[in-house]
Amino acid sequence: MVRRDATTLLNYVFLPGLLLRLSVVMLRRGLLAWLSRVGVLLVVVCCCLSLLYVITCSPHADEPMAGQPLPRAGGMAIAGGPSRPGGVGGAPIGPAGREGFQALLQEREEQHRQHIASLKKQIAQLKEALQERSEQLKGMQDSLEKTAGRGTGGDMADDRSHSDLQEFLRSQLSRAEVHSGLRLPSEYAVVPFESFTLQRVYQLEMGLTRHPEEKPVRKDRRDELGEVVESALHTLNAPNQGGDKMKASKVYTPSDFIEGIARTEKDKGTLYELTFRGEQKQEFRRLVLFRPFGPLMKVKSELVETANMPINIVLPLSQRADKFKQFMHNFREVCVKQDGRVHLTVVYFGRDQMNEVKGTLENTSRELNFRNFTLIQLNEEFSRGRGLDVGARAWKGGNVLLFFCDVDIFFTADFLNTCRLNAQPGKKVFYPVLFSQYNPAVIYGSHDHIPPVEQQLIIKKDTGFWRDFGFGMTCQYRSDFINIGGFDVDIKGWGGEDVHLYRKYLHSNLLVVRAPSRGLFHLWHEKRCADELPPDQYKMCMQSKAMNEASHGQLGMLLFRHEIEAHLRKQKQRSGAKKA
Repeated sequence: MVRRDATTLLNYVFLPGLLLRLSVVMLRRGLLAWLSRVGVLLVVVCCCLSLLYVITCSPHADEPMAGQPLPRAGGMAIAGGPSRPGGVGGAPIGPAGREGFQALLQEREEQHRQHIASLKKQIAQLKEALQERSEQLKGMQDSLEKTAGRGTGGDMADDRSHSDLQEFLRSQLSRAEVHSGLRLPSEYAVVPFESFTLQRVYQLEMGLTRHPEEKPVRKDRRDELGEVVESALHTLNAPNQGGDKMKASKVYTPSDFIEGIARTEKDKGTLYELTFRGEQKQEFRRLVLFRPFGPLMKVKSELVETANMPINIVLPLSQRADKFKQFMHNFREVCVKQDGRVHLTVVYFGRDQMNEVKGTLENTSRELNFRNFTLIQLNEEFSRGRGLDVGARAWKGGNVLLFFCDVDIFFTADFLNTCRLNAQPGKKVFYPVLFSQYNPAVIYGSHDHIPPVEQQLIIKKDTGFWRDFGFGMTCQYRSDFINIGGFDVDIKGWGGEDVHLYRKYLHSNLLVVRAPSRGLFHLWHEKRCADELPPDQYKMCMQSKAMNEASHGQLGMLLFRHEIEAHLRKQKQRSGAKKA
């Protein structure tokens, strides 16, 4: 009886406690195993996320960086070899060891900064596009609500007619050569732009006045340009820009307007591109407007930053060391002292006068501490197309804006900005129409009365003409030049290579901007027609010489100067006889 009671007491008192302790021990072991598995899983997840972050954020080697910094390639490359920094004749004095490693780190840091800036710009553009889509959707919803509220057949028909009109106007915009270029059969099919300021219009179609620049004579023309500038100012100063992060705090006025270009496609409408000064020295605001035979439509409003847009001027040269000194005088004043974002590549043919050209470059480098130049020597027959092609391909600093130039060209700092604003990689190339100067001796009467070159640069009817038949001066990005196939290097001497390249761009989908440039001049130089030329070529050479010598009226005065002098003598004799 006692044993039975003891067994019962054991079953009811000690056995539950023992089972409870056993359960706690098993629970602890399971919990520890579960926690260890969760820990391992978390470590694996963290490693995967870290690897994904490294893959996503690291810059790719083949990724083009916008706005490459101006490399210090200020040396000379002789006999067609690559240029070396800071030396003459290819003497290597580049960084090594720790300095090279530091330079590489700085380059990577700059690439990261540019990549971040590019991403920020893309985000801003996407926000602006999203805002515009939202506004369009809201407008469509309002239109549908109004249509539903009216409920009458006549009102709905009016709404459909208005909608059809709007759709037609937008189709005109899509058909016009605004966002991209169209394939054209030849250079004769190009519709050129004309440039204008608040007071003047610089035009190719001069009409009866034959003035390359003038105030708008027709009232409708004045009203048209005034409306365009006023509409652009209204857009810039609009209080609600939505998602436009580029909205500036300043209030834009007509004095901020720099210049604009416009052209009319007669079956589509008129395209306007206007440039205003930004808040900073090297910032500009550009607006693109389109008139599809009706109200203006906002196409684009963007901030153009030109601080990181270097220009590589490529200059082919053979002899003419005196003209090169004159060119370098303009280059020092404009490119080195004013702009500061220009590299000069000189491709020299032959050895004659080579030392004079090299000495001029060395003097500029020494006096102004300027090292952004490259001298390439080619021991072969002169070919302008070959020189420009070699100079363009010799650049190793990324996708740079190229300006193909000649030694007889004079340009201003404003032209360099115009070059930057009218060329865009993969989209636009700029073919400016330069103003060609007449013979100063004819313009000013004699060699004794010729003023300095800077004072001769006047765009007037009797001082020169728009050289609309020349295509040698052009601004285009190196990537577009390489992709289009470059120059035809088989063409020797001068002429032909520029038209060949120009037609390549016309046959592509790139937009060719063809407009008079008020900051680009061709200085007069004597043209020699060799006696060895056949009669037909000699005649064409003399016609070109006459066209560049003086205006039509001035040539007439030279042709009939003997008759004019005889007439003056007779008048003097008659007046003397009357007095007697």
